[in-house]
Amino acid sequence: MQKNFWKKINKPILALAPMAGITDSAFRQICRSCGADVVYSEMASATALYFKPQKTLELVRFKKTERPYVVQLFGKDPAHFAKAAKIITKKIKPDGLDINFGCPAKKVFAHGSGCALMPQKKLAREIISEVCDNTDLPVSIKIRAGLKEMNALKFIENTKDLSYCAIMIHGRTYEGSFSGPVDFGICEEVKKIVPDKIVLGNGGILTPEDAKNILEKYSLLDGLGIARGAWGKPFIFDQIKNLVKYGKYTGYDFKKIKKIMIRHAELIWKDKGKLGMFEIRKHLAWYVRGFPGAVELRRKLVMANSVAEIRKILR
Repeated sequence: MQKNFWKKINKPILALAPMAGITDSAFRQICRSCGADVVYSEMASATALYFKPQKTLELVRFKKTERPYVVQLFGKDPAHFAKAAKIITKKIKPDGLDINFGCPAKKVFAHGSGCALMPQKKLAREIISEVCDNTDLPVSIKIRAGLKEMNALKFIENTKDLSYCAIMIHGRTYEGSFSGPVDFGICEEVKKIVPDKIVLGNGGILTPEDAKNILEKYSLLDGLGIARGAWGKPFIFDQIKNLVKYGKYTGYDFKKIKKIMIRHAELIWKDKGKLGMFEIRKHLAWYVRGFPGAVELRRKLVMANSVAEIRKILR
């Protein structure tokens, strides 16, 4: 196995959590420049990589400025995971591989992937083993607080002897989806079971204050995974670091945010062209939320078809 990059990052580790349709290369670059310590790809299908890999390989390609960068795989067939791990390791060469055991989305769950794998003790072990055996990259897993009778503690007890090195735990159960209570206590209990592995808490972290309070209350955690808290606020990573270290952080006025918006648009245009202008619309709407005139500004921005148009609207 290559050197474990997780051990080299200063704590608390702040990761951009994987989000389908959100954490593409442009957004990962923006978040890295704003203080994220590690970034994850969107979910990549192990089955797609097994049968027709080209489209998925394009999905997970990255720039050097994104390192350390982790590719997340989802699926349900150990053989597919084995081949996917080999392909990603050889052709993409990221810093790590992650296995998704936490996605609660109906489409993924109904397929038997994501969080649906947590109660399947034998299959979960097989998948982790196949990925670890077919890559020299550090392997991590993403799980949820629980699903019915299978909670995070039982899942980790069942897999702790395997050679993965990091865990991100979404503190909500499958039943809690994206809005239920977040249990960071169970994240800390997991750390007690596997003190040699990196453990990150995830879920409901929307402000720097949220992050600081969690890190202070659950001091055994190695860090946090930030997801929706970075929507329109990629600078949340720097703000958390400053709040933890200095007890304060700098706010971002609209002038600063406009620069980030334009940079984001430039990166996504370079990477995806016209398709990128469609995909960035949700980000533009998030960036302007809460500012005076946001409704009208958002209406104009979501109609923009080029970086030049975005610049003109923001001017």
